[in-house]
Amino acid sequence: MKIYLASPRGFCAGVQRAISIVEKAIEKFGAPVYVRHEIVHNQAVVSRLKDKGAVFVKELDAVPSGAVAIFSAHGVPTAVHKDAEDRALMTVDATCPLVKKVHSSVQRHHKNKRRILLIGHRGHPEVIGTMGQLDADEIILVETPEDALSLPDLDDEELAYITQTTLSIGETRDIIEALKKRFPHIKGPEKGDLCYATTNRQSAVTQMAEKVDVLLVIGSKNSSNSNRLRELGEQLGKTSYLIDGPQDLRREWFEGVENVGVSSGASAPEDLVQDVVHWIQREFPGTEAEDYVILEENVRFSLPEVLAGV
Repeated sequence: MKIYLASPRGFCAGVQRAISIVEKAIEKFGAPVYVRHEIVHNQAVVSRLKDKGAVFVKELDAVPSGAVAIFSAHGVPTAVHKDAEDRALMTVDATCPLVKKVHSSVQRHHKNKRRILLIGHRGHPEVIGTMGQLDADEIILVETPEDALSLPDLDDEELAYITQTTLSIGETRDIIEALKKRFPHIKGPEKGDLCYATTNRQSAVTQMAEKVDVLLVIGSKNSSNSNRLRELGEQLGKTSYLIDGPQDLRREWFEGVENVGVSSGASAPEDLVQDVVHWIQREFPGTEAEDYVILEENVRFSLPEVLAGV
């Protein structure tokens, strides 16, 4: 048997930045620091940060007055910033810069008096944060092409769309096409606001799928981009599994399999990938692993000024 390791895979620059923010905040301010929601959607990452002194809370009312509060990489509504200010919390914003860019688009379109349509998945923290940049009901959520085609009559000369950054390439394309069919003059980025990491990881899986019989995607169940990778594998006709790590593997998955593809979501640590590889090699002696590289990523994001030099 042979293992193909999709590359790029794993941590993106936004995730690396968010994790570093929590670690350096603990180093600078001391434990505990409080993180609103999971800093990124990966159980191993969250567990490791808990061990270092991070306390994860659902809302800011669980944070003691005057404590350090960190906002997750997914972004937060403007009301959360105001709540933190009212409660005199020391805040550090770990929102991914690419999500921040979407928030800036919201403000720009709103200033230009355009009605905004957000392509995304209801209930996802990034979608909640983006919709929360304006007052309630000022942004319309579009989840499917059918949603797009069934929208009420709107002035397409004063209409714009934005997207969640972690959607699949295919679903984003289909919804944008439906919106343009319904509203020919709508404004928005041709391929949506998908982040480079989402696009690169899906492209690597698409190309690698030609070589493999089974696809393993390492990532947590609540990770949007990880779920999209598993769905992509299924769409390409490959039996695909989303796993947190080697503890989820089953020997019967590999019966009669010659080639296994492995990828990981943008919030999954590389050591979990290697643990999965070692499990397979232990169970199936003689298995070789090879990187399947489509490009090299060199994106880096700077830390907030408050943590510079830590």
